[in-house]
Amino acid sequence: MPRFAANLTMLFNERPFLDRFTAAADAGFEAVEFLFPYDHSPQQVADMLHGCGLTQALFNLPPGDWAAGERGIAGLPGREQEFQDSVGLALDYAKALNCKTLHVMSGICPPDADRAHYLETYAGNLRFAAEMLGKEGITVVVESLNSRDVPNYLIPRPADARQVINAAGAGNLGLQFDFYHVQIMGGDLSRSFEANLDLIRHIQIAGVPERHEPTVGEINYGYLFALIDRLGYDGWIGCEYKPRTDTLTGLSWLQQVGAQ
Repeated sequence: MPRFAANLTMLFNERPFLDRFTAAADAGFEAVEFLFPYDHSPQQVADMLHGCGLTQALFNLPPGDWAAGERGIAGLPGREQEFQDSVGLALDYAKALNCKTLHVMSGICPPDADRAHYLETYAGNLRFAAEMLGKEGITVVVESLNSRDVPNYLIPRPADARQVINAAGAGNLGLQFDFYHVQIMGGDLSRSFEANLDLIRHIQIAGVPERHEPTVGEINYGYLFALIDRLGYDGWIGCEYKPRTDTLTGLSWLQQVGAQ
């Protein structure tokens, strides 16, 4: 059975962020991920993580002005210096948390913009991040986000992620494969996963269409977990979903798929 990491942005949010580490450990998780740690100091987050005996599987670089709708700045022409500064900030947290995988969000490409220019900017910034973070043994990942939840996101499909990873050309770049986003953008999950296995460095899951527990909705995760095992993926799988009720009640899905 694959190894699951609790996404502390979405799970256990009945509690303040720093209290969610204890909740995840008490629920049996051995690893966590989250979107952003930057509201707290690296030491505060590290104290909770290590105090609970947890592994930090993943977090994101700063996304720009999230409240204003920005979803990453790495693909935005003219923001290169801001992006480079954000890599240094993320590295401070990664060192404190001993986190070896960081996600770099591309950002929104307006419909009337030159998409090729945005992709070129993203590839260049990924190359910069991969070189800087690679010195610390860190893998940089690209994730495709579906166009229903994030309209005009620069990287809506795994094929777009593969294209920009190849363009950046760094050995420590990989793919973050989220079954939720891939299903919404066309499905064919088993074949898409297998076709991209050579680049996949992190996985995330949620039910479709409403992003609840994995056993709620149209995706057969029992089948997919068996496939993941058979194909030899041994990384973490982030549980990035919105509980229908409270987190602990919803975690009964782990028993349903035989993970507990």
